[in-house]
Order: sequence, then C-alpha cells, then structure tokens
Amino acid sequence: MQHIWIVLGVLFVFLNIAAGLIWVERRLLALWQDRLGPNRAGPLGLFIVLADTLKLFFKEDWIPPFADKQVFVLAPAIVVASVLMGLAVIPFAPGIVVADLNVGLLFFLAMSSLGAYSIVLGGWASNNKYSLLGALRGASQMIAYEVFMGLSVMGVVMLSKSFNLTAIVEAQQHVWFVVTQPVGFIIFFIAGVAETHRLPFDIPEAESELIAGFHAEYSGMKFGMFFIGEYLGISLISAMTVTMFFGGWLGPGFLPPVVWFFLKTFAFIALFILLRASLPRPRYDQLLGYGWKILLPLVLVNLLVTGAIALWIRS
Repeated sequence: MQHIWIVLGVLFVFLNIAAGLIWVERRLLALWQDRLGPNRAGPLGLFIVLADTLKLFFKEDWIPPFADKQVFVLAPAIVVASVLMGLAVIPFAPGIVVADLNVGLLFFLAMSSLGAYSIVLGGWASNNKYSLLGALRGASQMIAYEVFMGLSVMGVVMLSKSFNLTAIVEAQQHVWFVVTQPVGFIIFFIAGVAETHRLPFDIPEAESELIAGFHAEYSGMKFGMFFIGEYLGISLISAMTVTMFFGGWLGPGFLPPVVWFFLKTFAFIALFILLRASLPRPRYDQLLGYGWKILLPLVLVNLLVTGAIALWIRS
C-alpha cells in the first residue's frame, strides 16, 4: 500500500511541477529581461496555467488528412511515458523511490533514449517536410548527446562502484561528486539540455527555420502532451543531476531530506530557464561539431583519468 502512495505521490508532484513551470518560466524570463510577465489572470498571473490548460482542452484537436493517424496520435504519448518511467528510479529521500533498481542508472539512460522515438514518429507521421526535418535534427541531436551523457556518468559509477542511484547518493556522504567529477558534471548537464532540446539547443523546433519543427501539425491536447513532456524532461534531468553530482537528498539536518532534494532540483530548473533567457541558438552543424569534436574527447579523457586515479587509490 505504501508503494502505491509513493507512485501516486511522484505522479502528482511532477505533473503539477510540469504545469507550474509554465508560470515559473514566464515569471523568471520576465524578471531577467526586465519586464512584467504574467500579471492579469489571477494574483501575479497564477491563473495563466489554468487558462492555458483550458485552452488546450477546448482547442480543436485536428489531425491532418494527409497524416498517418495511428502513429500521429501515439507519438506525443511516448515522450510523456518515457520521462515518467525515468522518474521511477530516482530516490527522493531514504525509502522514497518507486523502483530501487540495481541498474537504475542504466534504466534512466534507456528511458531517456526512448524520447527520440516520439520526435521521429511525430515528425514522420505528420507528412510535412518541415516536421520531418525537425524530427531528423532532433533524432541526431538526441542520439549524439546520449553518448556523451552515458559516458559522463561512468566516472561516478567508478567512484561509487554501483549503478544503483540510492547507493550513488549514499557514496556522497563526505564529498559530492561534483567536486571529484567537475568535467563529468558539466558534460552531463550540457547533454541534458540537448536531450530535452531546450534553448539554446532547441534546433529540432527552431521557429525561425522550421515553423515549429516536429510538432508543427499538432494542436489541442496532443500539442499539450509534447509541451508537458518537455517540462517533465527538464524536471527529470535536474533531479538526475542532483542525484548524480550534488548529493541527492543529503544536506544539513535542519530540513527533511526530501526538501533538500527538491530545493536543489528547483535550482537547476531555474538554470534551464536562465539559459533560455541569455544564450543564442547555435547552427545545427555547430551543435553536432561541438559534441563530437569537443565533448567526446573531453569525456573520454575524464573517463581515463578517473579510472587511473581509482586504480591508483585501490593499489
């Protein structure tokens, strides 16, 4: 029974975080860009989330006659399902985890990879050249940066001697892995931004080039699922960054462990939004070149040095 309550609690909390980020992002962008932001619908514009949700529910849910209907409908559901599955292995506090798997890290990487199917299938099923171009961009971007994301956390695995996320958090009792693995952290976070195709890496959408990219033909709640999936992805990558490199729930005893976890997670969510407010979008070839020519050598050197130090300490 307790396990069911944990599952329902994770779903409730993260789906509400994803909805609330609509308001949070607009308010933070307004603050950083010296403008008002949402301020009409309800106090401080809080009802803007409700207004957006009602609009999506009542907007015409149109399926283009030239689209592949079954795949077109399935694609938005894949991104939400894959992100929610990834959240299942994250320990929020001692004993508060949906599935405490021995291979939790590998499961997270597998689920994050499945998000590429959503983009590819959505762009292909739309039967629109702009959507297909966005899907191809998104697939190559996610596959490329998935390689760097996986390699960047191998140093953490070496130091903690486990793929279990709870064990990785407990291994940071004395020092967070961001101290011993700063290169791994930086590459993991960059890869996470690219995985969620958030600015400055929103090249699969690139409104100035591809209208709206892979979801150009989507409307109503199908578009809403892509939207929610993106915010859930931000929350997942932020939570995973905290788990892998910032001690997870660990913190001074004057606050409960779960509070420390969410405080750290919200700090990284704010960083995601700050990137959108401050950085320009690179060209598509620059993005892939940056990954293969700079990040790949860096992450391999980091892996080699970490392995050498670990062997030296054990000997």
